Amino acid sequence: MKELPILHKQAITHTQLVRYAGASGDFNPIHTVVPVAKQAGLQDVIAHGMLVMGFAGQALTEWFPRQYLRSFQVRFSRMTYPGEQLSVSGQLVESMVRDGEERWLGELIVTNQTGEAKLKGTFEVWKGEPEGSENLPLIP
Repeated sequence: MKELPILHKQAITHTQLVRYAGASGDFNPIHTVVPVAKQAGLQDVIAHGMLVMGFAGQALTEWFPRQYLRSFQVRFSRMTYPGEQLSVSGQLVESMVRDGEERWLGELIVTNQTGEAKLKGTFEVWKGEPEGSENLPLIP
């Protein structure tokens, strides 16, 4: 196994959630209106799951060239609230051949500052050009 560099994000803010709602078109008020979120039984508004998944995708594209990504699957674990600081960790767990292509199988996890898992996922990336090529992946 090879550990990949951790991506640390700044704390989630209410403003960020409103901006993400505008960018994504997801205006469900549990993401942006505190009284509505509390009426729904939540302690505060919650971050959009796709925002958290986007952080995981950001880490993937920092670890590998985007065009090397072959699959990316996630499962959400817990809600994310404003004030939480998320980090994305990943590792390469296996070398494999699929569709005639050498690939890395990897796992990633998004956690908050207390280590609570928010999302877990797997990905496959093409290993890239043979050594000596100018098109080598950034990692490993």
